[in-house]
Amino acid sequence: MTLMIDFMDETNEISMDDQELVQSLLDFAAKMEEVEPDSELSITFVDNEKIQEINRQYRDKDSATDVISFALEELGEGELEIVGADMPRVLGDIIISVPKTREQAEEYGHSFSRELGFLALHGFLHLLGYDHLTEEEEKEMFGRQKEILDSYGLKRA
Repeated sequence: MTLMIDFMDETNEISMDDQELVQSLLDFAAKMEEVEPDSELSITFVDNEKIQEINRQYRDKDSATDVISFALEELGEGELEIVGADMPRVLGDIIISVPKTREQAEEYGHSFSRELGFLALHGFLHLLGYDHLTEEEEKEMFGRQKEILDSYGLKRA
């Protein structure tokens, strides 16, 4: 394993197979992105109410969304970077709405596992600094996302 992922399933709906898929996909992506081995992150699976609450609190958007990422390497104003010998790189937290994942899988006509992998990878790329606020950033991020998913073999139906 390349990444140390702390999975938390507040919905009790995510199977071990789904967790293993996400672990495998993100390990694959970490190798492609040359992320240091043993880097850490957490992924929490929640319901729509919880992700809406988080979205409202941290993004001032009062609606449920599919995935939210909190990159720990993005320093806020006045924050100092903590660097230590032999400390693992801590990337941050990804929060995924299980109901939104199901809805979008159905909407796009592919499996729940494929959509879950897509959302986990999307959140992971945000932790690595990718974004899609501008057209140029979106092209880069979504292109990289597609490249990783295709190389891994998790293609859209």
